[in-house]
Amino acid sequence: QVQLVESGGGLVQPGGSLRLSCVFSGDTFRLSSMGWYRQPPGKQRELVASVMSGGTTNVADSVKGRFTISRDNAKKTVYLQMNSLKPEDTAVYYCYLITTIRFWGQGTQVTVSS
Repeated sequence: QVQLVESGGGLVQPGGSLRLSCVFSGDTFRLSSMGWYRQPPGKQRELVASVMSGGTTNVADSVKGRFTISRDNAKKTVYLQMNSLKPEDTAVYYCYLITTIRFWGQGTQVTVSS
């Protein structure tokens, strides 16, 4: 089993920054990829950013140039640095990790509003 615990969400003004953290534990020997999805109010969950086991990263076009994903293997943590936040970034952000199946974190709320 794999456990994921997210933190770092909150309320921020447009143009502000937040950093989300996801600490993972358990059997991650067959880790394939991990990253972040988000689900805006009333919309489907969408992929925001991912990092592969070899370190390759990808981010969605909607956040490119503003969001950065990184991973600290020693701390067993994946981060999502979010800069220049916009109201449309408001969502519940979910950390995920894929081994042979996909595991999800509990989600953390990010609200961008003045």
